[in-house]
Amino acid sequence: MDLQSGEIRHAELARSVEEYFQLFFEGLHRYAFTFLRDNDAAKDAVQEVFVRLWEKRERLDAAQSVKAYLYTSVYHYCLNIKRHEKVKQEYNAAQQEPIVVSDDRLLSKEAALQIQEALDSLPPQCRLIFHKSRFEDKKYAAIAAELNLSVKTVEAQMGKALKILRQKLTGLNIAIIILLLI
Repeated sequence: MDLQSGEIRHAELARSVEEYFQLFFEGLHRYAFTFLRDNDAAKDAVQEVFVRLWEKRERLDAAQSVKAYLYTSVYHYCLNIKRHEKVKQEYNAAQQEPIVVSDDRLLSKEAALQIQEALDSLPPQCRLIFHKSRFEDKKYAAIAAELNLSVKTVEAQMGKALKILRQKLTGLNIAIIILLLI
């Protein structure tokens, strides 16, 4: 194929795509709207399908029905949009779901993250003693014996932990703090 015949073929293909756009846009828009229920999103879907048709114009098969290709493409494009919306909704719902903390207490993920950050900020020995007391339900005497400390030291470390946690968790709902710290 020489350069001039290639240019003629390109011009014919461009004219064909433009003709298809004029001929099928309204019907494709209505079809996309039945899926998306949003006028702008339906227009965007049809336009995107025509962009893809334009990109594939060199490979168009005259025997293939362009109308069938366009409607099938719009259908699949709209399905992909709906799937993407569903994934976004599920993600957003998961971010809002409460999470379970010990003893069936519920906290939002944000509150749980804030509490975990506050616990992580405790000095190591203080954090260890707090964990054994609150999460392993051990008495001060048992903790003191296990860590080879005096009961007074365990009491002092617990007091320090509670003071730090109260300061760091002031923005949280007081009921959540009471559940955690009692």
